[in-house]
Amino acid sequence: MARIAIIGSGNVGRALATSFTRAGHAVTIASRSPEHAAAAADAAGATSAGSIVDAVAAADIVVLTIPFAGAAEGVASTIREAVGGKIVVDVTNPARPDYGGLLFDGTSSAAEQFAAWLPEAHVVKAFNTILAANQADPVLDGVRLDAYVAADDDDARRTILDLARSAGFAPIDAGPLEAARLLEGLAWLNISLNLRQPFGWRTGWKLVGTPAVIAA
Repeated sequence: MARIAIIGSGNVGRALATSFTRAGHAVTIASRSPEHAAAAADAAGATSAGSIVDAVAAADIVVLTIPFAGAAEGVASTIREAVGGKIVVDVTNPARPDYGGLLFDGTSSAAEQFAAWLPEAHVVKAFNTILAANQADPVLDGVRLDAYVAADDDDARRTILDLARSAGFAPIDAGPLEAARLLEGLAWLNISLNLRQPFGWRTGWKLVGTPAVIAA
């Protein structure tokens, strides 16, 4: 059982908390609004913390489900001292304010930026390619959706691959943290398709073939 702090009480934070608590992990949700965190925790069967720092201090794994633009740097500054040696999972997709594309255009990624802000943490990119509507129950049309995991630290990557598997996702080892650039692009493709088409925000990615070998 992992002790997980989810920072962010929106749709993504609540959905992942639901999957993680169902898998038997101890999940705490925190956000800028303790009231919103408490409501999300009640909906997900998790607990809430009065502050982000309190949630992080008690956790082994910290999951960031905040909006990247406008919130990421402030949250990173708040938790920097508390996450030394811990795994920090970046679930963000750094869209431009006008939703015309990604902020980094493939030259960097939100995950790499978090790694620069949090040099003592083990930053992992994961779960960002899965729409919030599918994160609480990652089975779509009878198929387990993929959770692509990228990190420079091998132990951290394996830990989050195991977490994804425990929560019902099909874990795929995507390699080093630089692969977050590709994962954010993959996520943005799905988001942009749903912005233009009446897909109902339920579409998801599945690698067919031999994903069990890739995730080993």
